[in-house]
Amino acid sequence: MIQRSISILKNMQHSSGLMSASHKNVKTGYNAAWLRDNVYEAMGFEAVKKHREVKKIYRALLDILLKHEYKIDHAIREKPDARHKYIHARYDPATGNEIWEEWGNKQNDAIGAILFKIGDLEEKGIKILRNHHDKRIIQKLVYYLRSIEYWHDEDSGMWEENEEIHASSVGACAAGLKKIGKVLDIEVPKWMIDRGMNTLNVLLPRESATKETDLSLLSLIYPYNIVDESQKKMILSNVENMLVRKRGVIRYTGDVYYNKTGEKGKEAEWTFGFPWLSKIYKEMKKPAKHAYYMRKTIACFNKKKELPELYYAGSRKHNENSPLGWAQAMYLVMMR
Repeated sequence: MIQRSISILKNMQHSSGLMSASHKNVKTGYNAAWLRDNVYEAMGFEAVKKHREVKKIYRALLDILLKHEYKIDHAIREKPDARHKYIHARYDPATGNEIWEEWGNKQNDAIGAILFKIGDLEEKGIKILRNHHDKRIIQKLVYYLRSIEYWHDEDSGMWEENEEIHASSVGACAAGLKKIGKVLDIEVPKWMIDRGMNTLNVLLPRESATKETDLSLLSLIYPYNIVDESQKKMILSNVENMLVRKRGVIRYTGDVYYNKTGEKGKEAEWTFGFPWLSKIYKEMKKPAKHAYYMRKTIACFNKKKELPELYYAGSRKHNENSPLGWAQAMYLVMMR
């Protein structure tokens, strides 16, 4: 199943280096490339030491940012006052062009994720930056986060929905700034990190004003490791007690995405929640919990040995987005 997951991920990668969110011909729009999904999909390749594929993904992401540098420059000069002025979330994986439609395009966590993982990979000796152009655009991402005032900017978050201040977004940006400033010769004012951490400490253990807990908060534990032990325990307790279901983890209580009735208790069950929890418990050196969520992950594979995006509440039926690259990657992260 490890080799199958590697093969699935390879089949999602385009010649540009970018990854589709699901298979290339899916009709749901998941044939597009999301900045965030590419970061998490690359983590799967990293886990199995496919460093060539990892470099290809991040250099493609840098190429996208360089292609849209004019937009970043404008946002640095003048704080964006409309969604379309933010760095876009989705791109055509062949051309790197923005896929434009009305969308939750304010997704600050994706920028934090890119900064964090590029810094993390460079720290591990996996060289991502090619030249001064790459370094320049990384520095501009720091200035961009300063301009949008990420520490209290209302964004659409990991799930691309209603705009509010999300702990997972603020934490991703703070972690990204902390990591990139530590590893590379990039100017990162300490006050920017401090403001993010102050906001995070006020918000936690909530995800936002409207969400008591959320699957996205797991990112603050892994990969970002930006929370203290008390916060970590509270996040895990809330997620496990409120969100874990038989075939996945719901994103949050009352989630209407792929919820046929819109009722609480009928939320879709996301498969990547299980390997995410398993990896966290592996890092925490809790083998019993690691193995428990590993078994639950393996039980989520469908007949094609794929991990779909989600299962409908309390059922064996999954949606069309199968396989989901993010889920296959988290399986590999869990296993290595």
